[in-house]
Amino acid sequence: MLSLLAPPRLRASPAGAGASATATAATPRPAVILPVESRPLSLLSRSREPLGLGNNTGDYARLAAALRDDHGIPAAVVAKVSRPDWLRNAAGLVDANYWRGTLQPRPVLDWYLKRVHEAVAEARELGAPDGKISLIGHSAGGWLARVYMQEFGASDISLLLTLGTPHLPPPKGVPGVIDQTRGLLYYVEKNCAPAVYTPELRYVCIAGRYIQGAPLLGNSAVASDEILAVDTPSDGGEAVIISSNDEATPSRATMRARFVGQGYKQVCGRADVWGDGVVPEISAHLEGALNISFDGVYHSPVGSDDEQRPWYGSPAILKQWVHHLLR
Repeated sequence: MLSLLAPPRLRASPAGAGASATATAATPRPAVILPVESRPLSLLSRSREPLGLGNNTGDYARLAAALRDDHGIPAAVVAKVSRPDWLRNAAGLVDANYWRGTLQPRPVLDWYLKRVHEAVAEARELGAPDGKISLIGHSAGGWLARVYMQEFGASDISLLLTLGTPHLPPPKGVPGVIDQTRGLLYYVEKNCAPAVYTPELRYVCIAGRYIQGAPLLGNSAVASDEILAVDTPSDGGEAVIISSNDEATPSRATMRARFVGQGYKQVCGRADVWGDGVVPEISAHLEGALNISFDGVYHSPVGSDDEQRPWYGSPAILKQWVHHLLR
């Protein structure tokens, strides 16, 4: 008998979030999608993502089209980024703060912030009557969106929705853990505005629970990471993941779980946590935001499969969060 994992869950909803969720739908606003570097900004990265340099604008074309054509978003603009553009981050190597682990977003990320600003301007021109837009940040694009809002202002932003974003810096003093952002996430935590969920500005942070990691050594038991299919009930219910773990009991840690666990450890200091294969669930949520977790959701559009390894933008998963853009 096949066992069903729990459906997607809402977690740690801030006060007042439920009331806003039931409010009458507003005119959909344009959205700007922030592409992500597939590897953290540090050249010491141990990321397990499948790309060599970084995602580009084209990797999000299908998501943008689905937002426009299937869900009524008037415009979905992807910030223009090519894979070679990520080599610009090597400029941080000449900054002494890189080597001290105290790197700041500017000037090393000025090029990216400029691309976001251009995309925001384009979306506003296509835009809503009130001039407001939504930001969708995937992975590091989520905390880069927070930097953008801090540097350029948030008066035009009505929603920041993040998908698998490592919002929290890794804990200090954990053996074997290297801050892959070389201080950038510590800067974000200290200097960027805290998350809120208000009628004027809403933060929605979505995490994926695709695979549980495991320590590199030892006999840790983890749940099976073999996924057969995604089943979306025809009545519009939440997607659930069908697991091949027939007995619904933990299995011995696979080599894959140990490998993924080492990536999780670099992000949150622990290997034995759930995550989307790259970013741990506990790192993808922010205090003060509306925090949501989806079972069976993989981190990246690259290497994903809509049926057996869906990512955040796959059709069945998109249906579960797109309503946040329609309020």
